Amino acid sequence: MCRAAFLLAVVGLLSPGAEALDNGLAQKPTMGWLHWERFMCNINCDKDPENCISEQLYMQMADVMVKEGWKDAGYEYVCIDDCWPSYQRDAQGRLQADPKRFPGGIKKLADYVHSKGLKLGIYADVGKTTCAGYPGSLGYYETDAQTFADWDVDLLKFDGCNLKWTMLEEGYVNMSKALNKTGRSILYSCEWPLYEWSFQKPNYTAIRETCNHWRNFADVYDSWSSVKSILDWTASHQDIIVPAAGPGGWNDPDMLVIGNFGLSHDQQESQMALWTIMAAPLLMSNDLRKICPRSKKLLQNKLIIDINQDPLGKQGYRTGQFDSFDVWERRLSNNRLAVAVLNRQEIGGARGFVIVAIPGWKICDPKCNVTQILPEYKEMGIQTPDSKVVLSINPSGTALLTITPISSDFKRMHKLRWQDVSLKHKQATIL
Repeated sequence: MCRAAFLLAVVGLLSPGAEALDNGLAQKPTMGWLHWERFMCNINCDKDPENCISEQLYMQMADVMVKEGWKDAGYEYVCIDDCWPSYQRDAQGRLQADPKRFPGGIKKLADYVHSKGLKLGIYADVGKTTCAGYPGSLGYYETDAQTFADWDVDLLKFDGCNLKWTMLEEGYVNMSKALNKTGRSILYSCEWPLYEWSFQKPNYTAIRETCNHWRNFADVYDSWSSVKSILDWTASHQDIIVPAAGPGGWNDPDMLVIGNFGLSHDQQESQMALWTIMAAPLLMSNDLRKICPRSKKLLQNKLIIDINQDPLGKQGYRTGQFDSFDVWERRLSNNRLAVAVLNRQEIGGARGFVIVAIPGWKICDPKCNVTQILPEYKEMGIQTPDSKVVLSINPSGTALLTITPISSDFKRMHKLRWQDVSLKHKQATIL
């Protein structure tokens, strides 16, 4: 716990250790929808036309995202994953969509998505073939980048299958340069560190300079054990990966599986809370056409999304473990703190967590204002260093809080006075 507390203090004062990719994108974590975990490589449109990977699926998701409030909540990307192309490139060596499943082609799909005020993401692979065996981009980086730009694509998810690991850096860097060369703003989502960790510690300085977000660990599955494994890996590597994150580049723990089959509602709340604390891209993989109202309400919760999109752009991390509770904290703008307390116990009923056990509770000296967002919204009011509040947290559930420190009247008036001066002079003032 001491090491984590030290990390919290140090990283909170530092900017990311490297410059972000210079395309101006992903200043906040990306939000949208991605097909893979829910729909995988279902290409059988004859037997399962409603769920196969086809232009119809993405058009319907775009329609629902606008009609059902997802766009208004901040989800803006509709992303295609693997299994969209033909098995052969065209006569000019360009990727082409499967003509049966995408009869209008990707450009027509992009135009449709853009007409809804949304953006389109697409998938390719750094190697010879994609993970599912479709044509990869090895030897075609500039051709594929220009093809995506010609189609008006807005995001590229670039996988790492079927390439020797020693060639990963060169491949990812070359595609990054090729995308920028097109002149079109295309957000670049990499899986470079995921495929390199088995051999060596990745160079996160280079990764941040190359990619807008990057996968570090295994694919998420629709199960609580999968979500826990991602959290545990992230916490055990947080001293390496957290300093790399910030505006322009983010650690990506993979998709939100909220609204599917494998997580209880408490576990869905836990994934949403912890992904928010980690400043993770919020890329849902579910069926928005059939999602249950409770999951929809969770995914569209404005208070949670505001934490995820906080302009300070600091990734949070685990700061404490005790009595089968994990505490994660994230520094927010305006000197606030977001805290997620996860009950790791998976037996029995709700357990109590004394709020003053939060490592960052020291910001409540002399007092603070506390708001509970999950499991239910509750204004907890003014608290002090010796607060007696006990959080009630269900097994595998999470309490999500925001804590706002309150200074003495003199300090507060002094700070407001100088903030006013700084605004008049258009200068930043640190007190």
